[in-house]
Amino acid sequence: MTTPFPFTAVVGQDDLRLALLLNAVSPAVGGVLVRGEKGTAKSTAVRALSVLLPTVDVVAGCRFSCDPDAPDPACPDGPHTPPGAFETRPARMVELPVGASEDRLVGALDIERALAEGVKAFEPGLLADAHRGILYVDEVNLLHDHLVDLLLDAAAMGASYVEREGVSVRHAAKFLLVGTMNPEEGELRPQLLDRFGLTVEVAASREPDQRVEVVRRRLAYDDDPAGFAARWDGEESAVRQRIVAARALLPSVRLGDGALRQIAATCAAFEVDGMRADIVMARTATALAAWAGRTDVLAEDVRQAALLALPHRRRRNPFDAPGLDEDKLDRTLEEFSGEDEDEDPDPDGPGGGGGGPAPDDGGPQGGDTGARPEAGEDGEPQTSGGSGEQAPTRAAEPFRTKVLTVPGIGAGAAGRRSRARTEHGRTTGARRPRGALTKLHLAATVQAAAPHQRARGRSGPGLVLRRDDLRQATREGREGNLVLFVVDASGSMAARQRMSAVKGAVLSLLLDAYQRRDKVGLVTFRGSAAEVALPPTSSVDAAAARLEALPTGGRTPLAAGLLKAHDVLRVERLRDPARRALVVVVTDGRATGGPEPVALAGRAARLFAADGVAAVVVDCESGPVRLGLAGELAGELGGAAVTLDALRADSIAGLVKDVQRRAA
Repeated sequence: MTTPFPFTAVVGQDDLRLALLLNAVSPAVGGVLVRGEKGTAKSTAVRALSVLLPTVDVVAGCRFSCDPDAPDPACPDGPHTPPGAFETRPARMVELPVGASEDRLVGALDIERALAEGVKAFEPGLLADAHRGILYVDEVNLLHDHLVDLLLDAAAMGASYVEREGVSVRHAAKFLLVGTMNPEEGELRPQLLDRFGLTVEVAASREPDQRVEVVRRRLAYDDDPAGFAARWDGEESAVRQRIVAARALLPSVRLGDGALRQIAATCAAFEVDGMRADIVMARTATALAAWAGRTDVLAEDVRQAALLALPHRRRRNPFDAPGLDEDKLDRTLEEFSGEDEDEDPDPDGPGGGGGGPAPDDGGPQGGDTGARPEAGEDGEPQTSGGSGEQAPTRAAEPFRTKVLTVPGIGAGAAGRRSRARTEHGRTTGARRPRGALTKLHLAATVQAAAPHQRARGRSGPGLVLRRDDLRQATREGREGNLVLFVVDASGSMAARQRMSAVKGAVLSLLLDAYQRRDKVGLVTFRGSAAEVALPPTSSVDAAAARLEALPTGGRTPLAAGLLKAHDVLRVERLRDPARRALVVVVTDGRATGGPEPVALAGRAARLFAADGVAAVVVDCESGPVRLGLAGELAGELGGAAVTLDALRADSIAGLVKDVQRRAA
């Protein structure tokens, strides 16, 4: 077994270590979400925590880790009668892979034996393994929606249910949920985000001395993991004992009315949804007091609890930056300071008069220029200067936009945009299973077996089943697509303040892509060339940031933009062939620069039509005289055109009906 990196040897990252330790003291806090750039010890710290957790007593031979003092009465391995034989083992940390199947998460029921023999032959999944331990999800923001739904159900009910055609199994599943993610790869679904009690933002230190210490310790660990860990045994043991002491002290911690008023006032001041934030803050503040060796919750505990429990609950859309206004927090706490704060803790009580170790203990530390506008190459105004670029235009606020879909039925990753054959959704038919049976179509299975009952010697009421009789249900749901934005950033688009409206429209479509679990990409064209401003990614906030800083000006190399987008799709098909694309071209349809620019743009557009790629042109042309060039471009693409104003309508029925249905 690999020796984990010692928790106390992690350099810096005080908030991360504190949040993990508070959950070790009080699992009721509700877990931790760790957000940060790659290479910041997120996974290292989480894996190291499991070594510090106290051991657990489990019923001997129980695959579901039942507590011998209070066994689960519905345990599939039960019934267990206390007191009985038990065994002591370390607390488990179970990792949920992003690409795990539903059966791997919740467990698998042998459908064939259940129908033919009436036997509940159940193989526990990861939720059972994580009961009374840690369930760790690395890259939790990339987890498939159907797995997220199962996690939400288990976290809410403390139990996992597996039901297949009337046969059901239930077992307890109470675990500490810890997730890590890189926001650049996409945001987390709001329902799951709220399930994490605390959140921590981590980043690599910019202090050279601390970075040197990080490298020194990592190299020493890689050279001799066991020897390195042995050098930290004393610090590890001290933190382990402190966790045990804080757990023992936790029931005695007093959460007074003054602290409760501060908690309620803080949640109200920051306008968080629901009451979960209040409860999490109360539990976190109590755990902070116990960790510090105190029996009273102080204002400093409430403040620290707010910094850990509220930032991720304040975000209204994925483009909001996480965080908390600390000045506002301090004003709220001061305004609602209660009488409890006037009472000093017992100077002879635990913690020595409200002192105690600092919460981040844990081992040695390493520690507009006013220029006159000139005419651009398109004859439109642009700012003067060597680059001929306009200053970036701020995007308007996003609005509710129309739903753009890809025609036909796909088989890509689960999402909420286009029709697809999926493992979840409405049942549309049945087929023979390819590999393991996951969704039984009961009626089709019975119909397949019925004609053979006499030949198989059936004599009783039971149905004689064979493997060839089983039928897999085929289902139709929704998939996520690759939405590739091709944005005209030329001088003609920058004229008459049009670019602000364009950015607002694209921002709205990005928000829609986030809600529908799409990947997004951004290609821009201006001057004499096109560039990939953002390769396909799940991070719509990264796309929004690139859009915000988008420079404009120059000619309109429409053909170059389309060819660049076509190349992006070609490469992406090799990486993810099942994910279908939707190309959204945002332009007024003008094409300038180079020989025969209009004809060249038409030939480039016909490449998309030949490949059967769904496309929509957002027509940005304005003014009393309109040339209709965007509509002609849509015809070459084999798609449809929609104006900026029409993009705000409630329905888009028929918008892509003219798209060639080659993908069907």
